[in-house]
Amino acid sequence: MTNKPNQLEQFRPYIPILVFLFAVLMRFIPGVRTIDDSYITYRYARNILAGNGFVYNPGEAVLGTTTPLYTLLMVFLGFFTGGTHAPFPVLAWLVNSLADGFTAILLWQIGKKLNQELAGLSTAIIWCVAQYSITFAIGGLETSLFVLLLTACFYWYLEEKVTFAALLGGLAVLTRPDAIILVFPIALDHLLRIIGGKARLRGKDILALGGIPLLWFGFATFYFGSPIPHSIQAKVSAYHLEATEGLVRLIQHYATPFQQQSWLGTIPAISIGIILYPFLFLVGARALIRTNNRSWVLVIYPWLYFLVFAAANPLIFRWYLTPPLPFYFLGILTGIAILIQQIFQSNKMQSKKTLRTWIVALFVFILPFASSLSDWSLHPDHGPNRPAPNMAWFKLELLYREAADLVTPYLDETTVLAAGDVGVLGYYTPGKILDTVGLNSPVTLDYYPVNPDFYVTNYAIAPDLIIEQKPDAVILLEVYGRLGLLKDERFLNQYTLYQKLDTDIYGSDGMLIYLRK
Repeated sequence: MTNKPNQLEQFRPYIPILVFLFAVLMRFIPGVRTIDDSYITYRYARNILAGNGFVYNPGEAVLGTTTPLYTLLMVFLGFFTGGTHAPFPVLAWLVNSLADGFTAILLWQIGKKLNQELAGLSTAIIWCVAQYSITFAIGGLETSLFVLLLTACFYWYLEEKVTFAALLGGLAVLTRPDAIILVFPIALDHLLRIIGGKARLRGKDILALGGIPLLWFGFATFYFGSPIPHSIQAKVSAYHLEATEGLVRLIQHYATPFQQQSWLGTIPAISIGIILYPFLFLVGARALIRTNNRSWVLVIYPWLYFLVFAAANPLIFRWYLTPPLPFYFLGILTGIAILIQQIFQSNKMQSKKTLRTWIVALFVFILPFASSLSDWSLHPDHGPNRPAPNMAWFKLELLYREAADLVTPYLDETTVLAAGDVGVLGYYTPGKILDTVGLNSPVTLDYYPVNPDFYVTNYAIAPDLIIEQKPDAVILLEVYGRLGLLKDERFLNQYTLYQKLDTDIYGSDGMLIYLRK
């Protein structure tokens, strides 16, 4: 007589399909809400398709993007969907939705592999609704592909498929250079196994990891003069930051992984979370490493990421905070499950299996899921009137699009437009862009650092840059020029205010459009 499979076992074959579809659905609901930086990648892709080369401005070989792989993926997809007129924001949205779906499946599989299937499945579903996941998927950034490659790299290393893991790690490095924060520990773990006689050094593994990156680095050195993205140096030079600004932002982030500040309040959420979540992660980490000692890579990654970015102290853009979250989720949820199991191991509690099941479901899945979903808005105050995470804020991009439409009649392919945020403006206006931050314009770095007294926020336009480079138009948030450019008599004599768009973004008194007299 055979036993009938329980309901969970009957349901199990459908889990990956349902998880995948849920992830895709949760990105289709809010629709496309493209972020300014994404348009920089699209402009590179469009120039490649137009035959101008891997450039932001035709004739200037500058590596202003940190994601060459994603750029080339957009080129490939754009080739089949309209060439230079390809709908890049939609293409990116579709790619990212699919990538997040596959990431969710892999997170479940990692948990299953480490004997923490419930924590893995909960991590997968929470990833489907997490605003740090969805915002940048619908925002058109490379983040979703990057997280997929990192997750897949670790999963296949856990499966001891070293060659495939190495290939994925190499691709991850070409998607974002900070992939090395995960790839290096994996490589180190494998090297220690080779030294200990538990693995063999194979040429195909080395080639899989380094072959494609080395080809890119060689091309980048020849084409751009350096494989290091110009944008990295520009951000260091142009932005004015306090020494601990990155550290503070990271602490806030790691203390509120499930966005509980949206219902608990910021100060209580951080005060509790700064102790609670690292403790739960530590409990989970211990269990994961005991199950499979390769898991130390998963365990160390969120904290190594924390240390690297805290030490580097860049301006922490929101999408910088996303990559460690899936592994952080898994460690925390595993810790919760382990603690509940230990409570029910006492003689008095062993018989209460139904109660244990409900408590595990409550704390490992229901509460984290509800908390993550609580920071959504059913009717956002801008963009499509469809439910979306509050973080999926793109009022500034909509404002720049309005400015682009206003200034375009005064520009052509021979003119120069200067701006600090160049994504939307570069994509929707003709001609050359003078990037006043310097991400895509090498000349800009000659004008930084500027007088610290010019800063109201973390960025200020260098007045001499505008005066000496003489762009035909300048578009800026008022706060970027309040104490510097807008008080410079040379600028006021050479440029006339064409239009002011009302906004208080970043404490600004409008977005200003200036035309050269």
